[in-house]
Amino acid sequence: MSQANPRRTAVSLAVASAFAIMLQAAPANAQQLAMASTAAPGAANPDVKVEAVIVTGTRVGGLKAIDSASPIQVLDSTSLERTGQPDLIQAMAQNLPSFTAQAFGGDAANLTLSARLRGLSPNDTLVLVNGKRRHTTANLAVLGGPYQGGAAADLNYIPVSAIDHIEVLQDGAAAQYGTDAIAGVVNIILKKDTSGGSVTTSAGQYFDKGGRTGDISLNAGFAPVDKSFVNFSLEHKYHANSDRGGIDPRVIDAANLAASPILKTVPGYPYVNHISGDAAYHLTIGSINAGIDLTPDTELYSVLTYGQKKAAAYENYRMPSRLPKLFPLGFSPKEAIKETDYQFTAGIKGTMGEWNWDLSTTYGKDDVAVGVLGSANVSLYNDTGATPYDFHAGDFIASQWTTNLDIGRGFNVGWKSPLNVAVGYEHRRDTYEIGAGDAASRYKEGSQSYPGFLLTDAGSHARDNNAVYVDVAGSPVDNLKLDAAARYEKFSDFGSASVGKITGRYDFSPVVAVRSTISNGFRAPTMAEQYYSATNVSPTSAFVQLAPNSPGAALVGVSGLKPEKSRNYSLGMVLHPTPAVSLTVDAYQISISDRIVGSGAVYGSGGSVNSPAVVAAIKANGNVLDPTVTQTGINIFSNAVDTRTRGVEAVLSTSSKYDDMGRIDWSAAGSYNSTTVTAINQAPTQLRPQSLLDQAAISDLETASPKFRLNLGALWKMGMWSVNLRESFYGSSSEYGTEDGGAYFKTKITPKYITDLEVSARVTKGLTLSVGANNLFNKYPNQVSSQLLAAQRAALDNAAVTIYPSFSPIGINGGYYYARASYAF
Repeated sequence: MSQANPRRTAVSLAVASAFAIMLQAAPANAQQLAMASTAAPGAANPDVKVEAVIVTGTRVGGLKAIDSASPIQVLDSTSLERTGQPDLIQAMAQNLPSFTAQAFGGDAANLTLSARLRGLSPNDTLVLVNGKRRHTTANLAVLGGPYQGGAAADLNYIPVSAIDHIEVLQDGAAAQYGTDAIAGVVNIILKKDTSGGSVTTSAGQYFDKGGRTGDISLNAGFAPVDKSFVNFSLEHKYHANSDRGGIDPRVIDAANLAASPILKTVPGYPYVNHISGDAAYHLTIGSINAGIDLTPDTELYSVLTYGQKKAAAYENYRMPSRLPKLFPLGFSPKEAIKETDYQFTAGIKGTMGEWNWDLSTTYGKDDVAVGVLGSANVSLYNDTGATPYDFHAGDFIASQWTTNLDIGRGFNVGWKSPLNVAVGYEHRRDTYEIGAGDAASRYKEGSQSYPGFLLTDAGSHARDNNAVYVDVAGSPVDNLKLDAAARYEKFSDFGSASVGKITGRYDFSPVVAVRSTISNGFRAPTMAEQYYSATNVSPTSAFVQLAPNSPGAALVGVSGLKPEKSRNYSLGMVLHPTPAVSLTVDAYQISISDRIVGSGAVYGSGGSVNSPAVVAAIKANGNVLDPTVTQTGINIFSNAVDTRTRGVEAVLSTSSKYDDMGRIDWSAAGSYNSTTVTAINQAPTQLRPQSLLDQAAISDLETASPKFRLNLGALWKMGMWSVNLRESFYGSSSEYGTEDGGAYFKTKITPKYITDLEVSARVTKGLTLSVGANNLFNKYPNQVSSQLLAAQRAALDNAAVTIYPSFSPIGINGGYYYARASYAF
């Protein structure tokens, strides 16, 4: 499926040629582009993103993205809509090369996908909505891979139709916004329109079947009274399962067939294991953004988001021998969640004399009920003669309550511009809870595919954090901008931290500027990283996820988690040769000490090397494992490594006008990012000769994401028609895998070109129809290492069903084709 396609090659060459022509033609169109750059805000303006006034990365009002001292990319609502993606995370990833979306997750992570900025953990990016901190998901990504440990804000609970634009600060910002903004900040700005709106519906599916998707959304704004606004959005999505798995070696093994000849009558045989594919879900979300001017100097505002999700993903197929009296053909359990997510912000802001002030409070909560469907508890049936088929495996609950007071004003100190001084205070309370599963789900080894959370896993935990900050910014002389920020935070469980940031920019002329930042950061472990504990099983293995501060963890040499500490450096250049041509290039380095990472598989039995301490830790944790499995072990989060990430990001945008043939807005965005493990901090003697980080875990940090990405875009508009063409290049990526912790085999995904195309027609003043494709030529990643698959098949390991690597940056499903209708009123 991954052979070169002549149509794709032709399109790639055409786009590359067009960019060469664009660069030659741009100066000739300078006068026309200068006129275009002064168009009204709603006009088709190629420079709208760089000319947009931003509020992220600075506390100085009226600053444009192109004039920022820090690298900021702005995505407007139409850019998100034109991707055709059914969720916000994927839409952002298609526009931002340094923002990498998870395409497939293991176990519960397949029900809540996440994303990374600049190759760091999802937990290192702070998400804001209208400048206010967004709460995080309760669903922790536990299993191995580059997104392991992710428990960041779930962006898919924000309706795309509610978004005016998104500001992405690609720079360390812990001193400005909070000590978890090590990689950067995503600030989602919601619409404030007081009239009109839109209704949009779309449908699509994968070219090779599966993934059928439907979406309908509504956005509308009105002013209930004078000097007020209410803008609300509603959206409902449906997405069906996909299946890209191979043959499970257990079902074609001669001995198993002799023992259970009925296997050949299982529907779909020999493709009976459906775990390798998308989860199915129904998602209903809504938002309200509202405000009213109480006086000419005072505004009352609020934001509400609410969502409910029902999702289910296939787990590994269980053979007929597992429980033949109830399941003579075997069974395929599903892991399911019922999730409720909401957040409410209320605030009041205004001016008092020369002072600006803003007082707000925000409460958010994510409540996930975990279920297991179509399963059984084998020991319960053997001991009592009965077992449920559906189980309540437990609950994840996370909440965050944040209160902020921000004040600031400008002072005339004899500089070229007033010295803007901002100070603020923040109080935050985080809670995290695991609820125990029902009695049947946790009896002995528990429900098949996902055992219920034990009483020893369950618990409720809380943390308080108080922070103060000061930010000083101004221009001492012409063309020089300086910004310095400092922040002090005190945690109830991790002591205190002081962080700072210095940013500078010098404009040599209206055409050329340089900018640079130096900062340090501090990230306390998330509550989930500290306290999550569960048993992860497959038909052939059972691994216990130990909480880092548990008695079992101490037996393997881990005694809790420490905060991460970071140092960020960046140096960039801004070129603006014409009003409608801009180029930014920024290089950066991020060093993180005591980085919190997930371990590899640490074996207690069934590995090529086993550690008695692992068996003792499992017993100390109170776990009873399935006696039929061949491998047991543990996984754990720890401050195992120091890392250094270096990269370069570049963004180019311009436009060309072709008289009666319309205009084309061109864009190019590239990112180079490389992470290196510079030190291994923890190698407990209790585990020797094993270690916390094996080759697989280190490759997840260093090579599982492409070092190089390039997006080339061309948006052509003429009359009622528009065509959006994007060519994305993904560099190579790789990951090591092992069957038993002995030999490791490298799976490599070679460089890929992916073409996205959308054609739209505005058939009436309000109605626009679109058809398009993501991954137009149905490209797939390279398959998992043949050596690893051979080892898994020889061991009759169900993991061999995963023939496409889950770390693939282009997903595992191939092309997605869709149609969309949008009516604006």
